[in-house]
Amino acid sequence: MMNIKDNERLSTLNHSCAHLLAQAVKHLYPHAMYWVGPVIEEGFYYDIDLGDDVIKEEDLEKIEREMKKIAKDGKRIVRHELTKEEALKMFENDPYKIDLIRRMDENDTVISCYTQGDFTDLCRGPHVETVKELKYFKLLKVSGAYWKGDSKNKMLQRIYGVCFENEEDLKAYLEELEERKNRDHRKIGKDMKIFMTHDLVGQGLPMWLPNGAFIFQTLENYIREKEYKLGYQHVYTPCMATSDLYKISGHWDHYKEDMFPLMEREGEEFVLRPMNCPHHMLIYKNELHSYKDLPIRIGELAHDFRFEASGAVCGLERVRTFCQNDAHLFVTPEQIESEFEKVVHLILDVYKDFNIVPASFRLSLRDKEDKEKYFDDDAMWEKAENTLRKVLTDLKIDFVEAKGEAAFYGPKLDVQIKTAIGHELTLSTCQLDFLLPERFDLTYIDRDGTKKRPVVLHRAILGSIDRFIAYLLEVTKGAFPLWLSPVQVNIIPVNEIMHLDYAKEVQSILADHGIRTELDAREEKLGYRMRESQTKKIPYTLVLGDKERDGHLISYRKFGSQETCTVTIEELICMIQEEVNQKH
Repeated sequence: MMNIKDNERLSTLNHSCAHLLAQAVKHLYPHAMYWVGPVIEEGFYYDIDLGDDVIKEEDLEKIEREMKKIAKDGKRIVRHELTKEEALKMFENDPYKIDLIRRMDENDTVISCYTQGDFTDLCRGPHVETVKELKYFKLLKVSGAYWKGDSKNKMLQRIYGVCFENEEDLKAYLEELEERKNRDHRKIGKDMKIFMTHDLVGQGLPMWLPNGAFIFQTLENYIREKEYKLGYQHVYTPCMATSDLYKISGHWDHYKEDMFPLMEREGEEFVLRPMNCPHHMLIYKNELHSYKDLPIRIGELAHDFRFEASGAVCGLERVRTFCQNDAHLFVTPEQIESEFEKVVHLILDVYKDFNIVPASFRLSLRDKEDKEKYFDDDAMWEKAENTLRKVLTDLKIDFVEAKGEAAFYGPKLDVQIKTAIGHELTLSTCQLDFLLPERFDLTYIDRDGTKKRPVVLHRAILGSIDRFIAYLLEVTKGAFPLWLSPVQVNIIPVNEIMHLDYAKEVQSILADHGIRTELDAREEKLGYRMRESQTKKIPYTLVLGDKERDGHLISYRKFGSQETCTVTIEELICMIQEEVNQKH
């Protein structure tokens, strides 16, 4: 899907359609007042104050009809220029427009507004010549939005829409939206019994059902095995700590607004941890280290807690508790490049297993013009940023630089991916840190017998496992590769009486070889059971009748295929094991 904001004609159409929406709402709700109605990547929205009235999804069709009626009338859209005083007079009964006008630059002596028929709105433009050009639009949804994005302000109603040049483009976009709905991990997760949420537990706190727990555990085992082979040592640390720990690390000053509130008991203050690095600093400090010990790679599949705003919570993509595939590498300055390079290679190796193509590699740097939120050491920042830049260049990895996106303690690599429904998110990260070793007074004994500071690499490969599963659900539509599928084989006896014993024998043999099975011997028609197996997206469906029982054979159908193949049990086992080992 193209970015509408980047297309001048589409941007103008959508900007004008936002005004058409506002005019239609004004006809239907004369008391309506408006905040802003900008063009966004995929259309437009308008924030509206309707007082006690509430617009529901079913009301959008009524608003669309009014929009079409206005468009058919064909009024011209006329630009007017006003002084600030004239603008304040014109919109004197609209507190939202008055707020906008008063916050305009004092040097901005000319203010523009646009009139179409009986509706005038404050706006810079540009717009189409006449509302008649606005033919191919659709209102998509309505939601709440705080005025100015501040939860302390009044909640307004935000209506989203989109407008295109022709019917074909609009139809294609709506079809794409429908495909996105079908791929939405929240829908698939519910249909496939992967995870659930409940108001009594709270927003952003998913609960993993047996199928989801299996996928979760399999991913944990997968990444642990990769990391063990690379010399990582895994630990477990508490999900909470005293506030003093985060004051020493510096997170308290930079991150406390995103943390859950303090818990006070017996004179101590505890918080749920938002990250794991302070714990790992203490584990490193627990023993004396020589330069010969480094690098030390401490890994943890750790549960963290961050208080995301309720409006930002989204399925598994953004939650308030998540499991992070975290690790901290304690290295000498001379080892920075080689260890960072190994992290990048591990990221690429994992992505190969999951057929992930990164959208971009982003080198997140500090903003030299606004250094207040960063650790104050110019020499450190120059050295750290140049080191990461050099490794990416040497590896011939194309990357973009993002000023102002660094962590407060150092620059980082963020690997961005595009989900199957068009969201861009950060998956893997690797951050360079000279600060926390200083704050926690970490040392190692160097070759010359003196104490030196290690450097820390913070890295996450799968990132949040919760978010990673959301990505997999959407990209596969729930049709997981065989090695990740909670049920790998569904066994269906044609007749419960005649073929059930053989089906149980097959199930036992497969289970002995570590193959996960399900036996469907319900008194339902064979066709119904086979269709349901496809609906559940089980990779292999076995159908066992007289031929299979008498010949000690297996007839199977793979998910998504209409072809039925007959093999021996041994051949099926070899085929499944090979597919699992290759992670296809």
